[in-house]
Amino acid sequence: MTLSAVGPLLRTAGSLLSPAGRRGRLAILIFHQILLRPDPMRPDAPDAELFARQLDVLTQHFRVLPLADAIERLRDGSLPARAASITFDDGYADNVEVALPLLQRRRLHATFFIATGFLDGGCMWNDRIIEAVRDAPAAQLDLTGIGLGMHSLAGWEERWRTAEALIGAFKYLPVTERKEKVASLVAACRSGREPRLMMTRAQLRTLGAAGMDIGGHTVNHPILAATDRDSARAEISRGREELEGVLGRRIDLFAYPNGRPGRDYAPEHAKLVRELGFKAAVSTSWGAARSGHDLYQLPRFTPWDKTPLRFVLRLFRNYSAPIAVA
Repeated sequence: MTLSAVGPLLRTAGSLLSPAGRRGRLAILIFHQILLRPDPMRPDAPDAELFARQLDVLTQHFRVLPLADAIERLRDGSLPARAASITFDDGYADNVEVALPLLQRRRLHATFFIATGFLDGGCMWNDRIIEAVRDAPAAQLDLTGIGLGMHSLAGWEERWRTAEALIGAFKYLPVTERKEKVASLVAACRSGREPRLMMTRAQLRTLGAAGMDIGGHTVNHPILAATDRDSARAEISRGREELEGVLGRRIDLFAYPNGRPGRDYAPEHAKLVRELGFKAAVSTSWGAARSGHDLYQLPRFTPWDKTPLRFVLRLFRNYSAPIAVA
C-alpha cells in the first residue's frame, strides 16, 4: 500500500483527529541535525534526501504554520485542520547549510532553538562523545579507568551503541563532572580532532534574514532540573540576550534542554520562563497541543519513520497521544 493510494482517505481521517477551529490540535515536530548524507554514527538523524521527502509529505497532508502563528491560532481557536509546525533544536550548522535550502524551496517556515554557548563552530558534549568513539582506533575501548568498563567497537553498530550508552551515562552528571569525564573519554579514544558542528553567528543571522524564527535554548544546554534556580534563570535569560544581540530582535519562544517534563525541567522552570516574558515554551513530551493547553509546556515529537506512509500515520497517531506535563 502506498501513500498516494490512500492519501485522500488519510487526510479525511486526519481532519477528524484534528479538525479546524477550537477542536484543532497542533503537532510540533522536532529535528536536530539534517545530514548531507547518511552517517552510521548518527543513524537517527535524517539526511537531506529523507528530510526532503518528509517535507513533501508535510506539504501534501498537513497545514504547516510558523510556530508563533500556530500558537496564536491555538490560543484563539482558529487552527486549520491537520495543523503542524517544524522546529529544530541546538543550532547545528547543517540546519543552515542543508535544511534551510530545502525549506525555502517549499516555502516552509521553521523555528530554530539555539544554545548560544556553542555558536561559532563549537561542539556539544554529546557530539564530542560520538566523534571520539568514531575516531577510536582499536576494536575495544577500555574505560575501566573512569568506571565505565570495556566496550566493543568492532563495527559501526557497536560504535553507535557505545556512544549512545555513554551519552546516557553522562547526561545527568553535574556539568563540571560531565566535562571532566568527556575529556577522559576523548583521551581514551585518542581523538585529536576538534569537531566543529554548530552554526556561526553569521549563519544565525542568515536564518533570521531568511524569515525563520529563532528561539531560546539556554547558553550551555544544562538539565534545568539539576540546576539551582539562580543558575537556571541566568542560563535562560543570558541565552535570550545573546540571541537578541546577534539578531537585533526580540526572542519570544523557548525550548527546555532535553525537555522531558518532570525529569529535565520542573513546574518552577515553566513559571520562570513565563516570568522572564517569553510568550510560550516547548517540551519534548509527545502529543499534540489542544485548546487550553499550557502554552509554557507545549508538546513536541520526532517522527523517525523513513517511509512516507508510516511517517504520516505516526503524525496522525500523535494527534491523539496523551500529553505529559511537569
